[in-house]
Amino acid sequence: MEFVLPIFFVLLVLFVVVALAKTVKIVPQARAGIVERFGKYRATLSPGLNVVTPFVDRVRYVIDMREQVVSFPPQPVITEDNLVVSIDTVIYFQVTNAVAATYEIANYIQAIEQLTMTTLRNITGGMDLEQALTSRDSINQALRGVLDEATGKWGIRVNRVELKGIDPPPSIKDSMEKQMRADRDKRAMILTAEGSRQSAILTAEGQKQSAILTAEGEREAAILRAQADRQSSILQAQGEGQAIQTVFQAIHDGAPDQSLLAYQYLQMLPKIAEGDANKIWVVPSEIGDALKGLGSTMSRVSGIPVETAGPRTRVDPAAEPDSAEQRATSSLQDAHDEVAAAIASAEQAARPSPRQSSAPIDTPPIDTAPTDTPPTDEGSTSSA
Repeated sequence: MEFVLPIFFVLLVLFVVVALAKTVKIVPQARAGIVERFGKYRATLSPGLNVVTPFVDRVRYVIDMREQVVSFPPQPVITEDNLVVSIDTVIYFQVTNAVAATYEIANYIQAIEQLTMTTLRNITGGMDLEQALTSRDSINQALRGVLDEATGKWGIRVNRVELKGIDPPPSIKDSMEKQMRADRDKRAMILTAEGSRQSAILTAEGQKQSAILTAEGEREAAILRAQADRQSSILQAQGEGQAIQTVFQAIHDGAPDQSLLAYQYLQMLPKIAEGDANKIWVVPSEIGDALKGLGSTMSRVSGIPVETAGPRTRVDPAAEPDSAEQRATSSLQDAHDEVAAAIASAEQAARPSPRQSSAPIDTPPIDTAPTDTPPTDEGSTSSA
């Protein structure tokens, strides 16, 4: 008896512990527990602490209620143009009904995989390779619609379907690469040709504008040079005309006689012979007449006529002398008068008185008044 009581106590404690373990069930967050009683569905346990009937109720499955991602291996698919391509997909789904996902389908992941492959073959079979490679969005939408409709009764919602890759055969890849390379080369050649054309057009337009601007500049420069030459010629002609008129007027105002002209002619002869290149000097024939005129004039009083006519008036009768010219003419006339008076007084003083000479000397009176007649030439003086 002493040994039976402790064994019984130990067995009782063990029974209590097992009973508590069978009674208390803890379900994690975002999980759902399926409880069966004698093999039949009884209840669904929510996350947290739950109490069930020990030895009668049993938690058969714990379903994950979170969104799950499943990647399926590549599957061969035949396109419309009889090309085999490998397509691997990714499915995003979520269990919305734990009871349906447990009892409506044995393995919902395998079922989704097989349904995805069949639906993908059906969709891609109606497309050629080019459409299959460029229509991923349409394939994803169509595949998601079919899967969501088929898995709805299983308590599963397909949120998204993505095609990870579409791999054509190696020979097709080489052909595609060659075609792509050819297209790129063609586009590059087209772009290069267009660039060359645009460059040539822009260069031609630039040269045209440059030629136009150059021609306009040359034309304007020629016009300005012509205007400058014309103004220069006009001013030069006006200056030469004024210089000639001034020299001519000065010559006429000075009233030169033949002796002055002959003297100036003789002074110019040495200048004609100046220069290192003058080796032969031809004496003009007029030098004899000039020397004769100069000799005849030297017999007079230093080439000055006895009676001077004074300075002449200006050649231009229409031009009225200004006040300065009038003052110069009057002062020159006064000087001539004073010179004539001095000469008369000197001759009067040089005459002998009646006491010293009995025979008076007939000296013609000197006309001190200026006359307007020009001085006589050498021939008239000699005859007089």
